Amino acid sequence: MDVHNIYEGEVTIEVPDFEKVSSKAPVFYNPVMQLNRDMSIVVINQYRKLLDHDISICDAFGGTGIRGVRYAKEIEGVTDVTICDVNPLAIDIANKNIMLNNLDNVETLKNDANIVLHSNKGLFDVIDIDPFGSPSKYTQATAANIRPGGLICITATDTSALCGTYHDPCYRKYSAKPLKTAYCHENGIRILIAHVARNLAIHQKYLHVLFSHSTEHYMRFYATIDNGGKRTNRSLNNIGFITNCSHCLEYNTHHGYGPFMDDKCPICDNTLEVAGPMWLGNIIDKDFLKNMIESLDDLKLNTKEEINELLLKCFDEADGSIGFYDIHKICKVLKISSPKFQDVMDAIKDHGYFISRTHFKPTGMKTNMPLAEIKDLIIKIRKENYSE
Repeated sequence: MDVHNIYEGEVTIEVPDFEKVSSKAPVFYNPVMQLNRDMSIVVINQYRKLLDHDISICDAFGGTGIRGVRYAKEIEGVTDVTICDVNPLAIDIANKNIMLNNLDNVETLKNDANIVLHSNKGLFDVIDIDPFGSPSKYTQATAANIRPGGLICITATDTSALCGTYHDPCYRKYSAKPLKTAYCHENGIRILIAHVARNLAIHQKYLHVLFSHSTEHYMRFYATIDNGGKRTNRSLNNIGFITNCSHCLEYNTHHGYGPFMDDKCPICDNTLEVAGPMWLGNIIDKDFLKNMIESLDDLKLNTKEEINELLLKCFDEADGSIGFYDIHKICKVLKISSPKFQDVMDAIKDHGYFISRTHFKPTGMKTNMPLAEIKDLIIKIRKENYSE
């Protein structure tokens, strides 16, 4: 089998040559996920600083071993890393890469991720679930076996289900209804977090989201876990639904598993669409994010500039409301061409409302200004600044 060397972060790994990255390849290195791995280094590094002890990490989907090898090499205070994979070829390659980087605190296990987690209850401070596709089959094992105070890092690449392109897979995997809206990627992350929160609740555990983002073809979130029945109950109060009007673009949130929701839009009387259950709590811890940004200079990352740009966008939108408006969709409803985005943002700010861009969509804006006022403002800006 032909191999070639990959240099990422502070490690060198050998990667087998296959024609393309896909779930059909027995083992593969995905360069597109480098930002994902770099971001994980930033988050886990910052998480370790919050603790008074060293940490044990489980990389549940090892592949070439690059993620686990980087965790052992680049994060201070890691006692041991367990890399598991059901594929014997992946284990062979991961073992070679462990030796290549002279690591003595990394072990491999050839087994299914669920079996490894259930067989090592409470052993890991950090569990990283980064499968090819949906993580839903592994969230129950993760919820049952993460140590109290531990960190879960979960990736979903089935964005077509979470964002509403395909409804049935979302029903099956996450027991939720998705919705194809301007803010569908934020909905998707919130559906994913709610799914994990419900699995945690079975074990009287609850989560605190540190950071989440939607990048290219995947979603990723990081959360610390603690236990206690009463606090878990309070945590579940963050789960609810969103109703959306595709006609006038008005949307509203509704907390609870069975909240009363009008079936007609209160603005235009159009039939409302419903998405959820989803997480209506915070999806970014602003203090944690600030510390992540400040730590970047100390880390060797190939995608440092991209990460810094993403973190700054997320920091700006962290205080924003749930969901957002797409200026182009608003202008389409108004049947006018769009003014400059910055002109609209400046005008909203001048009126005393919160306003920020969002990393979820380049033309999206998070604001607490009522939609009717936004529309009037856009029409006014259009007439004043763009009249022929």
